[in-house]
Amino acid sequence: MSAPILDTELTYLPGIGPKRAELLQKELGLKTWGDLLYYFPYKHIDRSRLYRTSELTSDMPFVQIRGQFISFEQMGEGRKKRLIGHFTDGYGWVDCVWFNSQQYILKTVKLHSDYILFGRPSLFNDRINLSHPDIDPADTLVLSKMSMQPYYQTTERMKKAGMVSRTLERFTSTLIRHLPEGSIPETLPRHMLERLCMVSRDEALRAAHYPSSANGLTQANYRLKFEELFYVQLSVLRYARLRQGTIRGHVFSRVGDYFNTFYSHNLPFQLTEAQKRVIREMHADMKSGRQMNRLVQGDVGSGKTMVALMTMLIALDNGYQACIMAPTEILAEQHFATFRKMLGDMPVRVELLTGMVKGKRRKAVMEGLQTGEVQILVGTHAVIEDNVLFRNLGLVVIDEQHRFGVAQRAKLWEKNLTPPHVLVMTATPIPRTLAMTLYGDLDVSVIDELPPGRKPIQTMHMYDNNPDKLYRGINQQIQEGRQVYMVYPLVKESEKLDLKNVEAAYVHLQKIFPQYRISMVHGQMKPADKDAEMQRFVSGETQILVATTVIEVGVNVPNASVMVIQNAERFGLSQLHQLRGRVGRGASQSYCILVTKYELSSDTRRRIDIMTETNDGFEIAEADLRFRGPGDLEGTQQSGIAFDLKLANLARDGQIVQLARETASAILDEDPTLSQPQHRIMVERLRYLKRDEMDWSNIS
Repeated sequence: MSAPILDTELTYLPGIGPKRAELLQKELGLKTWGDLLYYFPYKHIDRSRLYRTSELTSDMPFVQIRGQFISFEQMGEGRKKRLIGHFTDGYGWVDCVWFNSQQYILKTVKLHSDYILFGRPSLFNDRINLSHPDIDPADTLVLSKMSMQPYYQTTERMKKAGMVSRTLERFTSTLIRHLPEGSIPETLPRHMLERLCMVSRDEALRAAHYPSSANGLTQANYRLKFEELFYVQLSVLRYARLRQGTIRGHVFSRVGDYFNTFYSHNLPFQLTEAQKRVIREMHADMKSGRQMNRLVQGDVGSGKTMVALMTMLIALDNGYQACIMAPTEILAEQHFATFRKMLGDMPVRVELLTGMVKGKRRKAVMEGLQTGEVQILVGTHAVIEDNVLFRNLGLVVIDEQHRFGVAQRAKLWEKNLTPPHVLVMTATPIPRTLAMTLYGDLDVSVIDELPPGRKPIQTMHMYDNNPDKLYRGINQQIQEGRQVYMVYPLVKESEKLDLKNVEAAYVHLQKIFPQYRISMVHGQMKPADKDAEMQRFVSGETQILVATTVIEVGVNVPNASVMVIQNAERFGLSQLHQLRGRVGRGASQSYCILVTKYELSSDTRRRIDIMTETNDGFEIAEADLRFRGPGDLEGTQQSGIAFDLKLANLARDGQIVQLARETASAILDEDPTLSQPQHRIMVERLRYLKRDEMDWSNIS
């Protein structure tokens, strides 16, 4: 829902001409009055209080003083030239310093006139300084009305054009004066506002820019955050219920010979209770008569592949085919080999379909799919090609689902008249608040146990100034028959970045370890060469694999016991955790060595500490969300609504996410189609939010 006045172009706001409007659109994406209204300050400073100069100390954040300039003097030469203004309020003295705009200050600021200065105090030569303070004539500011001053983010291009935070402050102030009280339309029903004790949208948007108090700002932000998250949850839950109510699924009522034979005779190890629980949850979905649409989260090494295979066998027991799609050929080939080994002599035909499968073999696979003789297909993007036809596809498994676009996954739906059951798997643990937002229309299962016999990976932090110690440890592990990953952030040497690179490391390590064979893998290699090098390591032909993060997902080499990550400070927590998960897959003790420079920022050091303190992927994911934020949450990921969160933060606003979800769920319980008159406002708002979105609502 939008008020026509909010769709007014910015050129029609006094103070913004065509050039400024063009810059605001290019730099911040602001085109209309509504866009500017929703460009919120990143902080507010209380401008209602005046300090005396005698009270100022260098550890204060921002202060405001009233007094007069007694004199100016210019000091230094060239780039070091600066203007100093001597300012007093009768209680003490402050030096104001300008390195830029000196002539402007000398022309516009008068001596012995009353001014109010605002800035951050510092100490220099035992005197309090204010560098480039805000200066306002004292008779133009009514401090009791100023209260909280907003500060807006601007870009370098905007600053060069003279458009700073104070400029945007003038724009938003002008805009709010041009909007009559109550003219901003409401987007939430009155009964909801009353029940949740929330202010109106009109009041909230004004107070988000110019609050009368800190409490007023808190109330405004709470209301606006709730609204953002409520409509995300309403959209997600609405489509989830629509799917459950209208999209029927194959009924897999039988658990027969395929499943029972495998469970009784072929299991290589006892299932964990978590694996058993997830299989039960999926079977309940698949026999319910509605389409299963489930996300299985499991940390690296938790046994998701086993769960996927056993779920496929339930499909086979009911006369249907199953398919698993992996993001890389290496991972697809690995799944294929794993399935063939696990199934042993069971009468199940499993085939592989990737870009490397050609000629007669490809033709045989395609024919077998159409006749139904191929019961399980393992593949990459190749399986979604139009000419890949199934006789009766009943279950689709998508591994590392975040690697596939929604449109790609949608093509698998078209492989059967009745959409197949869908299982999507990820080894990237997703924090609960993020999962509720991104995957709220999926049922979520979590495999939160590791198979018995797995030893926790020992993670250690080393500095790059002591490589000999690292090399001795690597040599010892290889002497014991183990293999080693060495991961680097760059492929080639960079003039701009002082980082280790794969190609130089490959040459260097050959000199350090002439007695061992070394493979190299990176993203710029031809796929065939990359696969060949990877296979040499998988087979044990080479002892050390030098690589970039192309080995982050899916590679399973149980004999590899050491993961060395060079320049670990360059990687995010989730990526470090994924890389660490490449080891620890056998019975031997495994190690992850994080190698960094000695000088680290406090945030980086905390990240490294978290990695050495815990192996829990969900704990790491929560920490990563706090460090990095939720990232770019695209509307096409799941629900068809744009996750353009202006204020809400999924890392910090978990309680509001929960309230928004509970509120949306209660409304849909009462009115599933939102057809009641009091809910019409929600339908209009959803339609407005989705105005530019393609509708992916029926896609897993």
